Amino acid sequence: MSEISFLKTQNGRRIAYHQTPGTSPGVVFLGGFKSDMGGTKALALEGWARRTGRGSVRFDYSGHGASSEAFTDGCIGDWAADARAVLDMLEGPQVLVGSSMGGWIALLLARAQPERVAGLVTIAAAPDFTEDSMWAGFDAGQRAALEVDGQISLPSDYDEPYIITRRLIEDGRDHLVLRSPLRLPFPVRFLQGTADADVDKSVALQLLDHSEGPDMRLTLVDGADHRFSDPACLKMIEAAVEDVLNLSERYIKQSSKCRS
Repeated sequence: MSEISFLKTQNGRRIAYHQTPGTSPGVVFLGGFKSDMGGTKALALEGWARRTGRGSVRFDYSGHGASSEAFTDGCIGDWAADARAVLDMLEGPQVLVGSSMGGWIALLLARAQPERVAGLVTIAAAPDFTEDSMWAGFDAGQRAALEVDGQISLPSDYDEPYIITRRLIEDGRDHLVLRSPLRLPFPVRFLQGTADADVDKSVALQLLDHSEGPDMRLTLVDGADHRFSDPACLKMIEAAVEDVLNLSERYIKQSSKCRS
């Protein structure tokens, strides 16, 4: 296993990451809300990268895992900035693999720096979830408590209750990706389980319909849940990444021939 390293961002946050050297384009894994780089998908993707000689990076957003700051101090904009700092330390375009919230973060990177993205794979992507899932699902009492107290607690099936802050909700509105054109000018593969209790398959369908790009495909996996981490699902992730890498390298060669 690669050793943990730390990247200091312009905002002074220390972002923990593991980097595996290898061929380019590399693969960057972006985890989900309150998850860390030690998760099953992140480790499986790193293992695949080692077996294939492909460069890879997995990291913790601020307030997550081994990185600095408190989780309750963070928001979508902060975590997108963390991801951008990781991307900026790498040479050349990268394939982004975003899981759940990481799918939203990956879309933000793709919108801001399309030239740095060789391809995109999302797993149960949750774009705009702070507005369309959290805020839309809050009752009047929760909305009032969020306004007065600055935070509320939500139950979680994965760990301790989620503390949702007013800043998280308000900042999320500044980073929505499904309200304006979303151009993805590279190979894209969306993966979504039909038994996902956290992100409905309608979100994946909406994302596919909303996005614009030359090569986008959505795979719905019957019976797969939000974790998308059983052996069959992990194989699908690997296959999607390999597909995107092969296509992106083909595009790069074609572009080089056209320039020459």
